[in-house]
Amino acid sequence: MVSASLCAALTIPTLAYSQQNPSREHFANAKVSYDWVSNSRGDKLRTFISRPKNISGKVPVIFFVGWLSCDSVEYPKGETDGFGALMRRLIDQSGYATVRMDKPGVGESQGTPCSKADYQGELEGYQAAFDSMNKYDFVDAQRVFVVGLSNGGGVGPLVSRDHHVAGFVAASSWGRTWYEHMLENERVRLTTAKKSPAEVNDAVKAFTQFYDLYLIQRQTPGEVLRQHPEWKSLWYDEPDGQYGRPASFYQQLQALNLGQLWQKVEVPVLVIHGSSDTIMSRADSSAIAEIVNATNPAHARLVEVPGMAHDFTVKMKFHDELISLILDWMKEATNAPN
Repeated sequence: MVSASLCAALTIPTLAYSQQNPSREHFANAKVSYDWVSNSRGDKLRTFISRPKNISGKVPVIFFVGWLSCDSVEYPKGETDGFGALMRRLIDQSGYATVRMDKPGVGESQGTPCSKADYQGELEGYQAAFDSMNKYDFVDAQRVFVVGLSNGGGVGPLVSRDHHVAGFVAASSWGRTWYEHMLENERVRLTTAKKSPAEVNDAVKAFTQFYDLYLIQRQTPGEVLRQHPEWKSLWYDEPDGQYGRPASFYQQLQALNLGQLWQKVEVPVLVIHGSSDTIMSRADSSAIAEIVNATNPAHARLVEVPGMAHDFTVKMKFHDELISLILDWMKEATNAPN
């Protein structure tokens, strides 16, 4: 774990508000400023800090933890996908401050290209961005909510560490080992591809060994296939990684103990899952709520949204009710006893 001093925000002046730059984001009720943080590797990482326009004094804050893929969290062209719609609407409609960060190698963030960057450098960046909130005088440190999207939802407590948090939101996320997640993901993928039950069964048997060597024994997919050429027909991605990230990224995810992480959470948790999510299963998401409630009964709430896909859409349209669901839950969590 990197120290707070190594993750301290850089003292580079923030850029002007986005309203002065047409290539930046624009919001009716919030203004955005730009800053930098750094991880222990010295990567300068872009942060985006929004503040409600017509509210003075300290306000609650939403800290976003992003997804797996190498996309920016900045949406200057508006709601181009469901993840952007969720963030933009919370920024504009909540009356809260918000903090986002582009991971190493994405957007203006420096460092190893995202497609080659491991998870540790990304995590350190999120931790540095979380630490940096202390310097903004309009942030109410007693009302910080961590909203994790997809991969980011599983690791929220790892980002906030020992800082005070009013609550966690894990949306379309995971709370099991990455090995378990991938085996179920492969079964869904093969079934969706109309493979026969016998073919699915044989493939999953092979994948149990493949992912053990890849995720747990820390070999690259290419190294595994050189040892087991009989599995070459099963592999559909790169020899040194998967889904646009290197093998080390997923090996570091596998090494995490999310059970240990979430069982220590003593604040309210909202877990959101869509019944049509083919990326993160209900079991992936419900694991978070089950872990939290096992040690702190009734602290976690699981909401299953009928027909919602991984990207928060229902029939290709953003699920509008998510915003009121999240904001109403945050108001309740703020008033909940600690």
